[in-house]
Amino acid sequence: EANVWWKNARMRLGPGGIAIPWELFKREFLVKYFPVDVKNKKVVEFMELKQGSMTVADYAVKFETLCAFSPHYNTLEAEDDKCVKFESGLRPDIK
Repeated sequence: EANVWWKNARMRLGPGGIAIPWELFKREFLVKYFPVDVKNKKVVEFMELKQGSMTVADYAVKFETLCAFSPHYNTLEAEDDKCVKFESGLRPDIK
């Protein structure tokens, strides 16, 4: 289904031979295959993320994966906030 969508999207987004900017492709793709309610659930999951029984490495991977859905944490200005969020999710015995 994604392949059919991509062929149709290419025809809509730009004439043959013209490169489609990544941001335009990404926006169209996410609108089609990643509804807002799913994105919002990922943001909530990120905000509530705690290490729990995960290893620090597994927690870090999950943190970075979910962080991608929270635009505030994906700016240079928010790097300190991101570090605080990561540390606050660690188990107390690790902090």
